[in-house]
Amino acid sequence: MVTRIGTGRRKTRKKFSRHYSEKGKINIRRYFQEFANGDKVGLKIDSSQAKGQFFRRFHGYTGKVTGKQGECYIVSFRDGGKQKSVFAHPTHLVKVQ
Repeated sequence: MVTRIGTGRRKTRKKFSRHYSEKGKINIRRYFQEFANGDKVGLKIDSSQAKGQFFRRFHGYTGKVTGKQGECYIVSFRDGGKQKSVFAHPTHLVKVQ
């Protein structure tokens, strides 16, 4: 296989850019938000927080919270025909109705 050049944040200039009203410090309520098992959440990477970031491909996906490990939540979703799960910090999760 080919040796990959760069880090996990390459090719993300547009994907991780934030609106001017969202820039700056994050809201503390968003940092400490809690989810219950079975809650539907949207995966949205906050580029100012490196802690608990998942792989960039899953940015914009929607899944269900299936558990908690430390500060992060385990979110499972379907990618193509496969069931996948990621660990994500609450700053990268948005509650979906």
